[in-house]
Amino acid sequence: MSSRRSGGSRISDDQIADLVSKLQQLIPELRGRRSNKASASKVLQETCNYIRNLHREVEDLSDRLSQLLASTDTDTDQAAILRSLLM
Repeated sequence: MSSRRSGGSRISDDQIADLVSKLQQLIPELRGRRSNKASASKVLQETCNYIRNLHREVEDLSDRLSQLLASTDTDTDQAAILRSLLM
């Protein structure tokens, strides 16, 4: 790895490997693999894909929630439940 500096401190190759390993455990596409080792490049690519998918999912859910709120009468029990969940 290169000797880039961030804020005056240097991250060792072992620390980077440990962080990549931890990241690999967070990504569903990589967590279920039989071989525990994936390249750092693959882990980062899959992480970016996973985050993009999460962003899309949040946008979709936000749109659905907006539609639901727009179609719900504000004085109903259902609207009160929705408001309580959002607060």
